[in-house]
Amino acid sequence: MRQVLLGFVLLFACAAEAQLPAQGMVQVAFTPWDNAESMIVDGIRRAKHQILVQAFSFTSRVLANALIAAKKRGVDVQVMADREQTFSGESSRIPDLIRAGIPVALEVRYQSAHNKVMVMDAGTADAAVITGSYNWTYAAQHKNAENVLLLRDSPDIAHAYAANWRRHYAEALPYAEP
Repeated sequence: MRQVLLGFVLLFACAAEAQLPAQGMVQVAFTPWDNAESMIVDGIRRAKHQILVQAFSFTSRVLANALIAAKKRGVDVQVMADREQTFSGESSRIPDLIRAGIPVALEVRYQSAHNKVMVMDAGTADAAVITGSYNWTYAAQHKNAENVLLLRDSPDIAHAYAANWRRHYAEALPYAEP
């Protein structure tokens, strides 16, 4: 994992066609060389109030267990996933999340709901965003060439990602077996 401190450097993110200046800390990981999964688990462990997840494919037991542990310690965990990917194989961890009491909504509007995002504690001083090409899968860590960004101390970025999560959630359907 690599860490970059952003002083007054501007990091631009697209949100509602606006450019948002951000400062804070950025961690990056590139798989299979870096342990991106560990960086993501650490981000989940640091969450105190809420974790909003958008997933394309979710097969990682490690990440599912970290989210379940967060739920057990009182963090509000909510997940949105691509419907087709959720039901395309037997290795989806979405049923594990449901059994643990984590609400899951399925995106059905798009050919692919390809977002890979976790927003932690948006609206607080501890807000963080995890995003990148990394799917929440075993293969993303061990078999694929992927990237992950963890953005801390950038409240505008966290707010933009949380707002986008809510926009998608408004159109998603509650999880139901096919």
